[in-house]
Amino acid sequence: MTTESMPTSTGTPTEPAPAPAQSARALARARRRRSAARFWREYRKHRSGLWGLGALALIALIALFAPQLVGADAQSVTEAPGSAMESPSGEFPLGTDSYGRSVLALLVWGARISLTVGLLAAFLCVAIGTVVGIVAGHFHGWYSTVLMRITDWFLVMPTLVLAIALAAVMDRSMWTVIIAIGVTTWPTTARLVRAQTLSVESRPYIERARALGGGHGHVMVRHVLPNVMPLVLAQTTLVISSAILTEATLAFLGLSDPTTTSWGGMLQDARSAGAVSAGDWWYLAPPGIAIALVALAFTLCGRAVESVLNPKLGVAR
Repeated sequence: MTTESMPTSTGTPTEPAPAPAQSARALARARRRRSAARFWREYRKHRSGLWGLGALALIALIALFAPQLVGADAQSVTEAPGSAMESPSGEFPLGTDSYGRSVLALLVWGARISLTVGLLAAFLCVAIGTVVGIVAGHFHGWYSTVLMRITDWFLVMPTLVLAIALAAVMDRSMWTVIIAIGVTTWPTTARLVRAQTLSVESRPYIERARALGGGHGHVMVRHVLPNVMPLVLAQTTLVISSAILTEATLAFLGLSDPTTTSWGGMLQDARSAGAVSAGDWWYLAPPGIAIALVALAFTLCGRAVESVLNPKLGVAR
């Protein structure tokens, strides 16, 4: 006789043990997978977003494998393979710079710094804006008033001027540029997140969470933050393009690390070498076009993400 049918002391057979219920963590993972699949299914309907994503993936791969593509010594001034300011040729498709280095190789290396600075600066900007927006929307009274007055002050001040002033008083390095961009461009994100936070906190389940004893941290982290994350994600993709343009501007003004190669730094070097007056277009055009293409690609991705997360916007596909 099997265990399932073995009689008990009362003479009735035992019931088979029920299957263990699926854990809450497994259910959460399955829900996230379904959400990601639904997001990708809707994102694929936007052709412009796919073009932008494909361009970003290609540029990211080029930046990642730069040492294998152009060599680790492509930035060396003492081991430059050509002569100064050579026009485009078979050996140098985009010509050479004032030191005889290949402009194409510098363009590939510059993608690393420009993308890194853009991504990290955008992350810092969105992180500050999200924290300020959630805190200002959750708390009322003088907390919110003080935070929003600080936000308004940053909004009315020219962002580029603040970034230039901050970069000028700090050491010239990549991290200086990241901090200068991040701490001066967060107010727009803060106001958007605050508005979304006020909308989320007016919903009934927030009242239930508070009634059950949920504190401020629990409500903000477990309930408000997940509901504002779609807006934060869309805002991040749009901020990255602005961060890359600001990095190029600071590098063009000579406020970045002179020992690293970035697209903005290439433009600054071309201006210093007199490429504008001499008509050496191959030194000026490639980094400028690269900056414009990356900014456009991030903008296309951001518009597609925003349209998927908020279909009421009606963004064209």
